Amino acid sequence: MLYQELAKLAAELEDHLGDPQDPTSRMPFAAVLAADEREEYPYTFVNLLQRWGVPDYNIPEAQGGRAGDVATGYQLLRLIARRDPTTATALIITSLAFMPAWIAGTEEQKQYLADAMRQGSRYAWGLSERQHGSDVLANEMTADKVPGGWLLTGEKWLIGNARVSDGLMLFARTRAGGGPAGYSIFLLEKRRCPAGTVEELPNERLHGLRALDMSGVRLDRVFVPESALIGAEGAGLEIALKTSQVARTLIGSIALSAVDTALRVTLDFTEQRRIFGQLVSDIPYSRRQLTESFADLMVADAVSLGAVRSLQLLPEQTSVWSSVVKYFVPTLLERTMSQLNVVLGARFYLRDTPHYGIHQKMLRDLLVANFADGNTVVNLKNLALQLEGLLESAAGPVQDAAAVAAAERRAPVLYGPEQPLPMYRPWDQELFSRGRDDALLAAPAAVDELRRRAARQEPAEHRRLLQAAELAEELLERAGPLRERCRALKADLGRAYGQSAELFDLAKEYCLLHAVAACLHAHLHASLGEPFPSGALLLLQLERLRRQWYPHETVTDSAVVDEVMAALRQLHQEGRLFSYGRFQLARAS
Repeated sequence: MLYQELAKLAAELEDHLGDPQDPTSRMPFAAVLAADEREEYPYTFVNLLQRWGVPDYNIPEAQGGRAGDVATGYQLLRLIARRDPTTATALIITSLAFMPAWIAGTEEQKQYLADAMRQGSRYAWGLSERQHGSDVLANEMTADKVPGGWLLTGEKWLIGNARVSDGLMLFARTRAGGGPAGYSIFLLEKRRCPAGTVEELPNERLHGLRALDMSGVRLDRVFVPESALIGAEGAGLEIALKTSQVARTLIGSIALSAVDTALRVTLDFTEQRRIFGQLVSDIPYSRRQLTESFADLMVADAVSLGAVRSLQLLPEQTSVWSSVVKYFVPTLLERTMSQLNVVLGARFYLRDTPHYGIHQKMLRDLLVANFADGNTVVNLKNLALQLEGLLESAAGPVQDAAAVAAAERRAPVLYGPEQPLPMYRPWDQELFSRGRDDALLAAPAAVDELRRRAARQEPAEHRRLLQAAELAEELLERAGPLRERCRALKADLGRAYGQSAELFDLAKEYCLLHAVAACLHAHLHASLGEPFPSGALLLLQLERLRRQWYPHETVTDSAVVDEVMAALRQLHQEGRLFSYGRFQLARAS
């Protein structure tokens, strides 16, 4: 779906749901907070969104859905999550439970699940187990072959939607010794099981997403037919890992939306509150805090934009892009939220006023993006295992000219919402990238293009774009020393290299380099109208990334901050999403 169509669809959803500050709207903050306080699953909101047709945008067109582009479903989830991350997460879980069938199922299986989802059925993705966490190859649920099907035995725990779901996708051991080829995936329809054979475990009380069903199931020789096997026997690990790549990319929408709402609430306060004779927004320190938070959100938006579109354009690189976005976006935005807390002050502690209470809920709900479907350590480990090859491609003495040229051709599509994408083929996702990351490979050309564009700008913008190009070049040059440190660490530690804490720190730095590249590409290709593109915003984004290495060095001046504040105010006053997409949000009636 091209941008103009997506913008129209987003506006239709926003109009349908209404202004969340209006208690009479269909999905108001007041009702969201009430459900959260009661820890009551958001049936009303989930059903409302199912009737509107949100699940259609996560179902393939071949099965009667409308999921032409992953970005469409992703952006709709952002608009839902800005009101309630719990409802968005509940919808994401059902979509993820469909992914194994989309990746490896038969046409009959896909059609069956698509029809069930469109009719309102809810599903859960049964991967994790109480004793094993992220170590999926230690999972103990078994599937024993019997005539006509399989007998499932074991427990799945901390499973979203487990109690409220009609069915679950279950990851189970089908070979006694386990191992990479020892697991398979099965569809269990709870309503088709004899009474009492599926024991639903107690719902766990949560710090954030308090209204979400987070529970589990325990099975004892529950029969499922042969047709319940999704994909080939023994292919479960590959299917699960590919499903997790999608989950890691989509879950960032929760963090982005939480900070979008928190920044909006904070601006509502700072644009009206006067202290010491002036608006809080006009106090220099507060203004910088606001604009830095906005810049952080736009950095995360740039990283997410490329990652979501890479699922379709670069399925062979998904292992890198999904891990970068899953580690980097929640980690960055948790710090951003803390910065907004300082600006909002004591009001973020108030629970009874929906206008400020929602900030506190977003603060808690954001945290799920850090650990769901692979925590920080899991994603850094995935990057660490590929780091040497990635750095060799990006900063080695001999570069693959064809790979660089291909990356440069693809960058405008990866970061250009107006560019069409090929059909989504999740089965083409690969588990290792073979040392390729198009964002970094195309970054030097992006710096050159930034300088060319600077030459066509008026003096102030000319200076800012040149300064941004110099700053980006400085940061990207860190790839060379990072490569040398990686090689030296491997030589020094030998077999201990792959599990070393130092390697994980190098992977964190790699994520920063990817983010620098993403900001460059988004500035060049993702700006779809006022107030973007902005050299001031790009400069502040790069400064925020540079501060990860140099926390006390400032690059921008008050003029840059003022210009970014003007852009932030424009988006806020016009009621637009804080993103490159700038989707029109529902306004107060």
